[in-house]
Amino acid sequence: MKDHNTNKIVQLGHGGGGIMQAELIDFITKDIPIKKINNGIGVDSYDDGATIPLDNSLDDIVITADGHTVDPIFFPGGNLGTLSVCGTVNDLLMMGAKPLAITSTVFIEEGIEFEIIKQIMDAFNETAGKANVGILAGDTKVLPKDSLKGIIISTTGIGIKPKSRQIFDANCQPGAKIILTGSIGDHGAALIAKRENFNLKSSLQSDVRHLSDFLPIIETFEGIQAMKDPTRGGLASALNEWAQKSQVSLWIEQESIQIKQEVKSICEILGLDPMEIANEGKAILCVSASESSVILNALKSTESGKDARIIGEVKAEKPGLVIMTTPLGGKRLVEKPMGELIPRIC
Repeated sequence: MKDHNTNKIVQLGHGGGGIMQAELIDFITKDIPIKKINNGIGVDSYDDGATIPLDNSLDDIVITADGHTVDPIFFPGGNLGTLSVCGTVNDLLMMGAKPLAITSTVFIEEGIEFEIIKQIMDAFNETAGKANVGILAGDTKVLPKDSLKGIIISTTGIGIKPKSRQIFDANCQPGAKIILTGSIGDHGAALIAKRENFNLKSSLQSDVRHLSDFLPIIETFEGIQAMKDPTRGGLASALNEWAQKSQVSLWIEQESIQIKQEVKSICEILGLDPMEIANEGKAILCVSASESSVILNALKSTESGKDARIIGEVKAEKPGLVIMTTPLGGKRLVEKPMGELIPRIC
């Protein structure tokens, strides 16, 4: 029988956080012989990280890996160095872990000025310091000119959490509330406006930030069932992952989702959906109804979560679907995007 992957090629959409990326990840990972350790969360869960339950300990090691290919490497509100640390730290936090350390592998194109590298690595180091994580190991590679267009940073993050803290994508329970910590689409819209030289009279900046001020909340409240930072594929992709992995439906109120006017304008110009655009400083939380109000208030007391809102709830009916209620009372499906339409966005 002919392999259906014969003559198939990788497209930009395969890296965009949607259906196409899921296909590519499955293709890459399906034949891994050992996908989890000590019955922890492994690569086959496709979560924000993996857990390694430690023998004779009440704790799990949490590990995550990420590649950062943003173009341009300097964008409104941040740069590649800031983004690399924030993305890695946030993935650990979304697993309920206390971030401890990161590694970095830096791929540099021949011809890049040392001053540019310095600015990127200064931001990398400063952000790691503010997030209170160590930089313990790494590697540096130089590639021929025109082989990667600038600089790419690959990171690994290591954290720790109690075994009893179960925060993962497949853990959303019927009756739970969904919290979004701020406006969506800021990162993707700011970056594409910079890349395309849009002459917009706007102060829009990327939302890139580490969410370490959420850690005391994660450590305090047992009602947090799942957390996710809606990066590639945006809020639409993140919500669909929860619905499909947890086999529940998510019912979202459109009016509760904050979108800045600048983001709406850029999306209208390019024909994009803000629900599908990457964010780098927001999180969604699935929390028990009984603790939803107190968790929301705790989030609103932080700088990263001051604009947090409850945007919907989890139901048992229609599993696997994300359903949005419009301001006029209508309902529509929020589908997982095929792939990010803006390449090299994070």
